[in-house]
Amino acid sequence: MTLTLLHTAEVHRETFDTLAARIAPKAKLVHHVRVDWLARAKDGIDDALEHEISRLVVAAGPVICTCTSLGEVAATYGAIRIDQPMMACAADIGGPVLLVFSVETTRGPSTALLENAIRQSGQTPDIHPLFVGEYWPLFLAGDIDGFHRAIAKAVQARLSTCHDIASVVLAQASMMGATKYLEDLEIPVLTSPELALRAGLNL
Repeated sequence: MTLTLLHTAEVHRETFDTLAARIAPKAKLVHHVRVDWLARAKDGIDDALEHEISRLVVAAGPVICTCTSLGEVAATYGAIRIDQPMMACAADIGGPVLLVFSVETTRGPSTALLENAIRQSGQTPDIHPLFVGEYWPLFLAGDIDGFHRAIAKAVQARLSTCHDIASVVLAQASMMGATKYLEDLEIPVLTSPELALRAGLNL
């Protein structure tokens, strides 16, 4: 099976190639990396950008959009939002959710998607946002491990004062590596790449 992935950061290519090699070695992944689209989406997705996104998604066949800022628009043209399976998993767990994100344009789409998933499960959304935008420059500078360590510390700090959280949702694919620094937590820490890849490949 061939699956197309739309990214806004080059680092995601390796992440998904590594995942595919482990869980679906016969799958073929086609990567489209558009760093410029995230920059253009900073103040909202205008008609021109939406048109470009729609052309790629419609032409490419099965697509996973790995950018949470573009995901809502990409999904309207048939793409799988990378965070959709993750949000459904958080809803299945139930209880209050700590939603972590480092790009402001992620806040609205991620919150809305999580709220919808929780309501569909028959619960009332109880979402605690944690914005860690001060660490995003680490990611942009290529200090990926530093970015992950900083996110993990921020999550641990918040959980030390908020004891009723049932799960942590790391909203962006770029945050996945923070999980290795959160292994001691007694609650689930959810990330999107593997769940989305399995959904895209019907695994």
